[in-house]
Amino acid sequence: MKTRAVRMYGLDDLRLEEFELPEIKDDEILVKVMSDSICMSTYKLVKQGKKHKRAPQNIDTNPIIVGHEFAGDIVQVGKKWQDQFKPGQKFSIQPAINYQGKLDSPGYSYEFCGGAATYCIIPHEVMEMGCLLSYDGESYFQASLGEPMSCIIGGYHANYHTNKKNYEHAMGTKTDGNILIMGGCGPMGLGAVSYGIQFENKPKRIVVTDVNEDRINRAREVISEEHAKEMGVELHYVNTAGMADPIAELMAITQDHGYDDVFVYAPIRQVAEMGDKLLAFDGCMNFFAGPTDSQFKAEINLYNCHYTSTHIMGTTGGNTDDLIEANELSARGAIEPAVMVTHVGGIDSIAEATKNLPSIPGGKKLTYTQFDMPLTAIDDFAKLGEREPLFKKLDECCKAHKGLWCAEAEKVLFEHFGVK
Repeated sequence: MKTRAVRMYGLDDLRLEEFELPEIKDDEILVKVMSDSICMSTYKLVKQGKKHKRAPQNIDTNPIIVGHEFAGDIVQVGKKWQDQFKPGQKFSIQPAINYQGKLDSPGYSYEFCGGAATYCIIPHEVMEMGCLLSYDGESYFQASLGEPMSCIIGGYHANYHTNKKNYEHAMGTKTDGNILIMGGCGPMGLGAVSYGIQFENKPKRIVVTDVNEDRINRAREVISEEHAKEMGVELHYVNTAGMADPIAELMAITQDHGYDDVFVYAPIRQVAEMGDKLLAFDGCMNFFAGPTDSQFKAEINLYNCHYTSTHIMGTTGGNTDDLIEANELSARGAIEPAVMVTHVGGIDSIAEATKNLPSIPGGKKLTYTQFDMPLTAIDDFAKLGEREPLFKKLDECCKAHKGLWCAEAEKVLFEHFGVK
C-alpha cells in the first residue's frame, strides 16, 4: 500500500513523500491516520537530528516518519492481535512505549510508524506494551490531543508531598492547595488549567502567569475565572511583566502562604528561579518545560530545601494510564483539549509548520493527514469565509463553541475533502 508521509532525513530536513509500505507482519497493525497535532518535541527532534536521543543514526538512508500525537482507524490486523483489535476501530496511541528500556518511539524512531502520514504500520512493541488504545470518542482530534493531555495529567500525578510522620510520599498535587502554572497561557498551560479545575485532588486556587496580554485575554475567553469558580476553584490570570515586585504580588494572592505546587511551563532560567522562591513549606516544583539546551541550569535555594522541605522534580510525557484518563475525560466533556488548538492544516503544512513552530503565533497546530490544506489560524476563518464557503462554515462551527475547534468543524472538513 502506498502512503504519503513527512519523513526526516536529518537536521532540519523534512520531506513530504509518497512511498510504498511493506506488507504487515503477523505481529503488526496497519492504520489510517486521520489527525496529528504538532508537538514542540518534534521541533526539538528536527533541530537536533541524529543528536536526538530517540533518533536512529541511519536516518539519512532510512528516514523516519515524524509525528506522535495521532489518531485514526485500524485498517488491517496481524494474526497475533486479532483477538484484541478489529479493522474499523478508532485508535489513539501512547508513544512513550519504553520497550525493554529503549527510547525508540513512534514519530521519532521508526521508518514506517509516525503520525504525519496517511497510513502507517504500528510495530509489535506498541501493542506488547499496551500503548495502542481503542478510542470511542466522537472526533479524532480529541484523541490526538490525548497525548499532550496525558503529559499534563502525568505531571499532576507525579508531584508529591512529604509526610513527616512516616515519610511516605503523598502523590499528586496537594488537595485544597495553591497551584502556580508559570508561562501557562500557551497550549499546554491551558490544558493544565482545564485539567486542574476538575482534578480529584482539587486545589483551592490556581494562578496562571504569562507576559503576553493577548495570550492572557484568550485564556480568559476559553477558560474563564467564572467557570473555574463554578467548579470550586479560584482562578487568577496575571501578567508578571506589569508587576513591580512579582514575588511579593504572587505571594500576596495566597495570603503569603506560598504555592504548594508550581509547574514551570517555560524553559527560562528566571522563571524557574522565581518558581523556586514562591514555594510554600513542603512545596513541589515540577520543571515541566523541556529545554533544547542540554546544559540548561538555574539556581535553587538549598536553605529552603533543607529547612522548609521544598523539592524540585521534572516530568516528561505521561504513561498509558494517563492517556486512558485523558481520553475518558475528553469523551465525557470533563476536560476541553480544544483550548490548546489555534491553527488547523493538512498534511502538506506539517513540514514547514514543524520547522518554524516557535515563530508561529498561537497555540497547538492541529493537522489532518488525508488532505492538503494550508495551516490556518482559527481567528482567520471569519475573514477567509468572506470569499470561501468552507471557512465560513468552519467559522460558524467554532463560534458556536467559544471560538474553539470542535467535532462539528472536523466533520465539515471531512465532508469538504471527501474523507471517509
